[in-house]
Amino acid sequence: MESKQVISLPTQPRTPAAKGGGPNSKQNTTPEAGGRLKGVQVVKPIVYGNVAWYLGSKRDEDGHTHQWNVYLKPYDNEDMSVYVKRVHFKLHESYADPNRVCHAPPYGVTETGWGEFEIVIKIFFQDSNERPVTIYHFLKLFDREKDGNVKMGAAPVTSEFYDELVFMDPTAKMYRLLTHPKLNTPAPPSHKTDYEEKKVQDLNKILEAKKAVKQEIAELKAALASTKENILKLKSQVSG
Repeated sequence: MESKQVISLPTQPRTPAAKGGGPNSKQNTTPEAGGRLKGVQVVKPIVYGNVAWYLGSKRDEDGHTHQWNVYLKPYDNEDMSVYVKRVHFKLHESYADPNRVCHAPPYGVTETGWGEFEIVIKIFFQDSNERPVTIYHFLKLFDREKDGNVKMGAAPVTSEFYDELVFMDPTAKMYRLLTHPKLNTPAPPSHKTDYEEKKVQDLNKILEAKKAVKQEIAELKAALASTKENILKLKSQVSG
């Protein structure tokens, strides 16, 4: 899986909930000062990125070479509009209207262009007490060869990432929205990447790396022991 960075929403400091099956393991869901639920955490997996298509040639009127779509969507089968109020996409200043706002799913912008640049994605929530979350995505239009040269072809170019919104001590209102029973949409979302398969692949890579490190440590220990033994032999010969 792509290396992920958990996006934690800033809230008031809290005391972590105790783990285990004892009486202290129960979370205190009574709103504390400020209306937040102490010890409660809700995680919402998301996927964001872009897909781009080569137009086949450079357009005469503006020099654009690609059409692209940048998007934000849930990883799971749910309607994000239950807890998301709107999503802002800030494009490059060269666009006539660089600030695009989506008030309902699908959250995305389709445009044309010729260059790659950073897009700022800002998520606002239905409860204004929850601060907006900002994500930075670098628009990708081109695939490149190993030598760095750009590949131009009919196949779409995709740059997609998995991430998580982590709500720490949400307000009572936000908690109700995040756990709303009608979050499911008619059809599950489709992703450009099979993240479950990627998770297995990444786990296997980690296990192989651990195995290689363990083997290397064993070899170094053996080499160190051999060196110590040779030093002792040399000292014995010198003293003799």
